[in-house]
Amino acid sequence: MATATLSSKFQVSIPKEVRDALGLKAGQKIVFIHTGTSVKLLAQPSMADLAGIARGASTADIRDRTERELAPVGKAALKAPGKARAPRRS
Repeated sequence: MATATLSSKFQVSIPKEVRDALGLKAGQKIVFIHTGTSVKLLAQPSMADLAGIARGASTADIRDRTERELAPVGKAALKAPGKARAPRRS
C-alpha cells in the first residue's frame, strides 16, 4: 500500500508505483470523487479514450426532444392524465 503526505498547501504527490500502475502522465487531469468518508481519484479520460464508447448501444427507447418536453411530468401527470405540458420556447 502506497502512502503520501498532505503538504501545508494541501497538495499530494501520487506515489511512483501508483502512477506507473495507472499509466498517469504529467499534466493529466485527475477527478476527485467525495464518497462521504473517503475520496476516490480517477484519471479523467481523454476524448480519444471515449471514442466509440457507445458503439452498439440500443436506441430503441430514445425519444426526441419534443416528446420529452410534451410528456406529462411528476405529480401533475398523475392528477391530470392526458394533459400535456406546453413546449418550452428557445
